[in-house]
Amino acid sequence: MLEPIMTGMLTSTGIIAGAALVGLTIVVLALLRAWQDYLELKRRELDGGNGTSNPDTGSKIGAARIEMSDLKERIRKLEAIANGVDL
Repeated sequence: MLEPIMTGMLTSTGIIAGAALVGLTIVVLALLRAWQDYLELKRRELDGGNGTSNPDTGSKIGAARIEMSDLKERIRKLEAIANGVDL
């Protein structure tokens, strides 16, 4: 007497579980694809920004060297002031 009721509930539960599994699989595959595309984008950004000269912006390495030189000069001046040396 209880067997048909339990079989019906088990079948609807199985269908819901199967549909949930299929939906979860679709979401996971979409997220995996998005992650792979994101990683490919970051690879291209890293390959493009390897210090080569760009006609519009110039070399990033050259700008960094100039900035380091300016910072070293400022440090020398501050040390001279701290030591009481007149520039």
